[in-house]
Amino acid sequence: MDASIFRDILTALAGVATGIMSGTFGVGGAVISTPAIRALGCSAALAVGTTLPSILPGAITGSWRYRNGELIQWKVVAFTAPSGIVAAILGAWVSPRIPGDGHLLMVFTALLLMWSSFNMIRAVAPSKSPEQSDLVATQEVKTNFRSSKGFLATLTGLIAGGLSGLLGVGGGIIMVPLFRRWLVLPMKNAVATSLICVGCFAIPGTITHSIEGGIDWRFAIWLTLGVVVGAPFGSKMALKMSDKKLQRVFGLFLAAVAVVYGGGELLAL
Repeated sequence: MDASIFRDILTALAGVATGIMSGTFGVGGAVISTPAIRALGCSAALAVGTTLPSILPGAITGSWRYRNGELIQWKVVAFTAPSGIVAAILGAWVSPRIPGDGHLLMVFTALLLMWSSFNMIRAVAPSKSPEQSDLVATQEVKTNFRSSKGFLATLTGLIAGGLSGLLGVGGGIIMVPLFRRWLVLPMKNAVATSLICVGCFAIPGTITHSIEGGIDWRFAIWLTLGVVVGAPFGSKMALKMSDKKLQRVFGLFLAAVAVVYGGGELLAL
């Protein structure tokens, strides 16, 4: 589709949907924004970097509703964000140097989504009540955040940040499952904490992709406007859902997107 005000409006609407997902699931939202701007005419190579500028504003507006109730685990952020930022820079530098004109990266993103979906859906429901489980898990992070927890949070940052820069995703599709599996965070804590981290990861990734000439700024600006509007609504929806329902919806959504997303890119190859 050629550049026009109609395309800009469609890009903004895609941004609203992206923001809702970002606020609800603590992800960057590239699983919506990337294929959306591809369908609107953005090349595969540029789509990887063009989604990044919208992530930080979306994280800021989306996390506002999570500021109360100690949902954001700042100790986890302190270990995850620095390692993720370094890894995001390296990933963004490597991204344009991978052959395949961006298509191979998109296929890898689809496989990544399916992996995250599998981890979300297969998670065993806690034997205790949701309230008891959330309280115990949160207390464990507060009182037992020593070397092993710090190492796992740092490793999570390295993996998620590297893939954020490499694939143009916010990293939340990796962090949320790993926060649940490795740090045993309740789902809402994992979402809120991930949202802060993806905002941090997006800064160096955006700068690096911009220097490399890998961002279509017309798409990026309209996408950002939509994300800023949609993210607070996503956070509100997440807070109304139970942890179990939120986790299940997250997993099923990622699985559906991965099938459509990966199939389209394989055909393009």
